[in-house]
Amino acid sequence: MNKEIEQFLAVPGKKVSLDDFSTTYKGENNKEKGIQEMEEIKTRLSALQETLYAADSHSVLILFQAMDAAGKDSAIQHVMSGLNPQGCQVYSFKTPTSEEYDHDFLWRHYKALPERGRIGIHNRSHYENVLVCKVHPEYVLNEKLPGYDSVQKIDKTFWKRRYESIRNFEKHLSDNGTVIVKIFLHVSKEEQKQRFLDRIEDRAKNWKFSSADISERGLWKDYMKAYEEAIEETSTAQAPWYIVPADKKWYARLTISHILEDVFKKMDLKFPVLASAELEKLDEIRKQLMKEQ
Repeated sequence: MNKEIEQFLAVPGKKVSLDDFSTTYKGENNKEKGIQEMEEIKTRLSALQETLYAADSHSVLILFQAMDAAGKDSAIQHVMSGLNPQGCQVYSFKTPTSEEYDHDFLWRHYKALPERGRIGIHNRSHYENVLVCKVHPEYVLNEKLPGYDSVQKIDKTFWKRRYESIRNFEKHLSDNGTVIVKIFLHVSKEEQKQRFLDRIEDRAKNWKFSSADISERGLWKDYMKAYEEAIEETSTAQAPWYIVPADKKWYARLTISHILEDVFKKMDLKFPVLASAELEKLDEIRKQLMKEQ
C-alpha cells in the first residue's frame, strides 16, 4: 500500500479516535503539484476501469460519508471525471420513502449495487442507518421494527446488531466479487463554518445551504462519536475505512485518487485471453477484411 494513504486507514480491530486523524494534512504536496498528479492518476484509472469491464469478474463499490459541506459531491465530480460514465453509476441517498421503510434498512442499498465490471458510487450509504439514526434514534421508529416502539428500547444491543448486519452484508458482497472502498471525508468544524459562510454569501451557492444544516452542526460531538463507533465496528480487511483529511479539497481528491488506484492495482485484473479457436477465427476475419477493395 502507498505509504501516503496507509496513514489514513482505520486499522481493523483497533480503537478509532478522530482526534488522532488530521483534517489539514497535505504532506509535502502543494496544490499545483497535487492537481497535476491527480490528472496523471485519472489517466491510469481510466485504463484500469477498462480492465475491470473486460474481466467482468468484479465490481467496485465506493462509499462516501461525511458531515455537511465536507466536499463529497465535488470529490465525486473531480476524481471520477476521467472514468467512462458508461461504466459508472452514482446514487445519492436521501430520506427513505414509504416503500423503502417497508423493507429492511439494507434493501434500497442492495438494489443500487453495481453489476460486475462496473463502478458504483454511493453518496451517503447504508451507514446513515448507524450515523444520523444513531444521533436521531427517533428516525428508527419509522422502520416499525418488532419490539421497538419507543426510543428508550433502542439500546446498545440494537446498535451492535445493526453493525453486525452491515459487516455481514459487506462480507457477502466481498465474497461474491464486490470490492468495497469506504471514504470518510474528515473535515474540521472550523472549515465547515467557513464553507457554510461561503454558501450564504455567494448567491449562486445559496441553494446548497439549508437551515437544517445548522441544527445538525449543533450536534457535532454526537456525530463524531457516532462516526468513531461506526468506523471502529465496521472497518474490516474486506471493507476498510479510510479517514481522509478534507479541509483542503484538492488534497482530499488527490488522496481518494491514490486510494482507488491502489485498490485497482491490488485486484490485479487482466484482459481475457481468447481460446485458440477464437483466435483462428479472428485471423480468418482479418484476412477477409484485408482482401476487400
